[in-house]
Amino acid sequence: MLDYPALQALAEIIRRGSFEAAAHALAITPSAISQRIRNLEDRSGAVLIDRGPPVQGTEAGLRLAAHLDQVRLLESTLAGSYRPSQPPVIRIAMNADSLATWAMTPLTAAPGLIDLVIDDQDHALDWLRNGRVVAALTSDSRPVTGCDSIPLGRMRYRATATPEFAARHFPDGADAESLSRAPVLNFNSKDSLQDRWIREMTGRRIAQPLQRIPSSQAFAEATRLGLGWGMNPEAMIAEDLATGRLIDLAPDRPLDVPLYWQIARISAAAIEPLTQAMKNAARISLLS
Repeated sequence: MLDYPALQALAEIIRRGSFEAAAHALAITPSAISQRIRNLEDRSGAVLIDRGPPVQGTEAGLRLAAHLDQVRLLESTLAGSYRPSQPPVIRIAMNADSLATWAMTPLTAAPGLIDLVIDDQDHALDWLRNGRVVAALTSDSRPVTGCDSIPLGRMRYRATATPEFAARHFPDGADAESLSRAPVLNFNSKDSLQDRWIREMTGRRIAQPLQRIPSSQAFAEATRLGLGWGMNPEAMIAEDLATGRLIDLAPDRPLDVPLYWQIARISAAAIEPLTQAMKNAARISLLS
């Protein structure tokens, strides 16, 4: 039988990043919360917290914390006079570009507290696969075991740069040779959008001078400042294209990324309001 007060202590430490903050949130002493974690680790036979710094959950600890979140979420659906003592935590994996352009508003429909994990759309499914989240916005249509996959639409990206950058680096247009020399923006090591567009344009993989900008808004601003060219969501830079602040390097070659809302079936009923809001927002914002 799991010790749920100890699980609650574990989840709060992981969520708040310290024993002291978790103890304050639970209105207990730091020594009491430490004792709960020690007892839980003894019973589970595994280290659950990496004491750091920074303090963070181990693989086993994250799984147990996710279990508690799921239990609370299921409790929230019980009818009658039962009222959970705390609102459920709904942990979701989502790509930064969706959050920055269309997916923030539907999060207001979540029937609980949001705990958002930002990861590339090609990798968000890993969080659902290992049980750390109850839903993921992903580019992979194949449902994880025990999950449903709902198609939402396609997010359109444009290869963009300032007119000055394009004139300097692509005087004869973007081709394999010029793309190999021009500085390119990249969100992080998981970001494959620029490489995918280049392969579609040239049929080749090309090494490029790389600059990392791990923020959707900052990525777009870096493009506007001429730091490099990059794949920006059309919705984010539509005004820049209309005013000529940015130009499309290949207007007839956008990159469309399909998006799917994958949810754990065990939690599907509990987060149905969120699922409906995601579908409605996608219907307005994404390409069908």
